[in-house]
Amino acid sequence: MNKQRVAVLFGGVSSEHEVSWKSAATILGGLDEEKYEIYPIGITRGGDWFYCPLPYDQIADGRWRQSPDKIPCTLSPSRADGGFLLFEQGGVKPLPVDVVFPALHGKNGEDGTVQGLLELAGLPYVGCGVLSSAVCMDKAVANTLLDAAGVPRCEWLWAGRVECADFEALRARVEGRLPYPIFVKPANAGSSVGISKAADAAQLKAAVATALAEDDKVVFERFVDGQEVECAVIGNDTVCATTPGEILASAEFYTYDDKYVSGTSRTAIPARLSEAKQQEVRGWAEKAYRVLGCAGLARADFFVERSTGEVLCNELNTLPGFTAISMYPKLMEEAGTPLPRLLDRLIALAVQRGEGRHG
Repeated sequence: MNKQRVAVLFGGVSSEHEVSWKSAATILGGLDEEKYEIYPIGITRGGDWFYCPLPYDQIADGRWRQSPDKIPCTLSPSRADGGFLLFEQGGVKPLPVDVVFPALHGKNGEDGTVQGLLELAGLPYVGCGVLSSAVCMDKAVANTLLDAAGVPRCEWLWAGRVECADFEALRARVEGRLPYPIFVKPANAGSSVGISKAADAAQLKAAVATALAEDDKVVFERFVDGQEVECAVIGNDTVCATTPGEILASAEFYTYDDKYVSGTSRTAIPARLSEAKQQEVRGWAEKAYRVLGCAGLARADFFVERSTGEVLCNELNTLPGFTAISMYPKLMEEAGTPLPRLLDRLIALAVQRGEGRHG
């Protein structure tokens, strides 16, 4: 039996560059070498691409960047090449692949940019397409679509960099819509990067500056005192959401450090909700997934407000973490799909979707 050739992309020009190494190492280690020829492709912070035929622990801890065994490469947009080109001393050598698994987080990885390259190259890839990747990455756009479809959310608004330049006018607009405390987020960022909680006007001003360091648009949201719950969603035309799990954050809110650095957050699977409330969350997760045009996989994040019991959609993450502490693979395993089978399923969905788009 011919093995499927799978390229796993990691790193990237992103504030979540290092997290991607850990996700990639988990994915690489979970792929069945009896079924797949596996090609790790690392992208540096500067945007250089390398084929990295290295032990996976060297990818997880970043040693791949200094390895003399990595080979410069690039993704060829020509469908005739069928994948990558290696730049070896003897010249250029093709590295054709059958499917690509982008283990990339944040900008330039899950925002439609890499997906567009892969579409040009005619390569099937794991996860959402160009439009849904871009939409889910941009909280202002995603929230607008969710509102239009009747998916429940907390009150929110957004402002561009030009509007933010007149802080007093911005403050009046925000305070006229939202009570303090207010969460302030860059519209395009992931893993809680650039997010602040503002309790007054001075903190609001600082929070806007923090968010603008990450993106040109800022999203403002009402603080929700609620349980943070997440569903793993999988599928193309047929969609299924898992029973939700709950984030028990050790910090005041679920920060980047809490997720990936300190490792002090805890999870509860299933979430501490009634059976009826769990089913409600699952239903909204599947609807939000369809509304935003997702395919392959996404993690759907919600709040269940303590005072009202209302389920409020927070966001959908189209390339969720695959680290040892990440919720998406944990939720799928709890649902009866351990990591190797999950990766098989995601690759099969990628190929299925690719056949429909590319013939």
